[in-house]
Amino acid sequence: MKIAVRPLLSGASPAIDPFNPGDKIRAISPMTNTFKSSPEPVIHLVNGFQNPYGGSEQETLHLARLLNTRSEVKLWSSSSRSSPELVEQFGIKTLGLAPGHRPNGGTYVFVGSHWRHRTWPYLGPVPQRLIYVYNTFHPKILTLTSTHPKLLRWPETEYVFISEFQKRQVGVDGVVHPSPIDIEQFKPGLPATRSRPVVGRMSRDTADKHDDEDLALYREWSAQGVDVRLQGATTLAGALGDQPNIELFPEGATPAADFMRSLDVFYYRTGSHVETFGRVVFEAMACALPVVCHRRGGYADWIRHGENGFIFDTTEQARQIVATLLADPALRASVGQRARETVELMYSAAALDQRAQFFTAQESSAVRPYRNQGEEALVANR
Repeated sequence: MKIAVRPLLSGASPAIDPFNPGDKIRAISPMTNTFKSSPEPVIHLVNGFQNPYGGSEQETLHLARLLNTRSEVKLWSSSSRSSPELVEQFGIKTLGLAPGHRPNGGTYVFVGSHWRHRTWPYLGPVPQRLIYVYNTFHPKILTLTSTHPKLLRWPETEYVFISEFQKRQVGVDGVVHPSPIDIEQFKPGLPATRSRPVVGRMSRDTADKHDDEDLALYREWSAQGVDVRLQGATTLAGALGDQPNIELFPEGATPAADFMRSLDVFYYRTGSHVETFGRVVFEAMACALPVVCHRRGGYADWIRHGENGFIFDTTEQARQIVATLLADPALRASVGQRARETVELMYSAAALDQRAQFFTAQESSAVRPYRNQGEEALVANR
């Protein structure tokens, strides 16, 4: 077993895709947190910005990129423990009591953070709209965001969910916008000739992102001569032992798109953590990989078993699906192609424009998330 070490980030900034952020957003000045100006109301995006490789942080930055040609966008941190790299690269300001450290009206969009138990909201003007991008299952967040203290005369919260699965679990009204990814960055690479097939996965490097039953699968695949590449998996080093053909990388060791293109099959199951969306699955699909995923996650709404990916409930099912894919390169290619077509529908120009319109509207609107006929069929036939 090999354990790779992630290179230290230089004084230039970390990358901005989920595990390599720097290539993602180009329209923001390193010295200010303000994007391009326009006649539209200012949109203030608020996040903790603690982890350069975190999904919530990436979602906020992707949203900024989507909106910046349509409206003035400012970035704010709700945490005093923001990543210095992100703060430096994007000029993110920390919310607080000092002048210039709180929004001055417009549309407030909170992504995975909230405004309760803070003083600054009482010191500024009432926002025109209040939007909460709900990217968790934590019931406490609903309590904190659905009602306001009497002295805080903010408008009613509008909710944006990142998957139908999440919305069903929460049981609250709102629109559904798939968490944004860059399908121009995450795209198929040139055909590769490998001596052995490669199965892999990528995630944050925490124990709750891994299921204990997968350890046996990794050992089996390794014993069969399959290369197993796991990024965000140094937490498994003690459990896997000295296994040949298994490489463990910390999160961020290799740019995400490059890592995906080094695989033949993408395998994914989490432990106690439940994926509300599962951005990494869609990044794999965008790279035309066949994905083999446990049913519990927001990504499952978009996967048609056996057509654009595979869903399993048990470890034995996972074992059989991967074995079939490893033995059939043509099946891997055809399923991977349909996976790519799926994300192209999800992130078409028309779909992105409709989602942007929801945020740039000057009044609360029951805008239905755009889906073309292909998207409607995907969700209807899940």
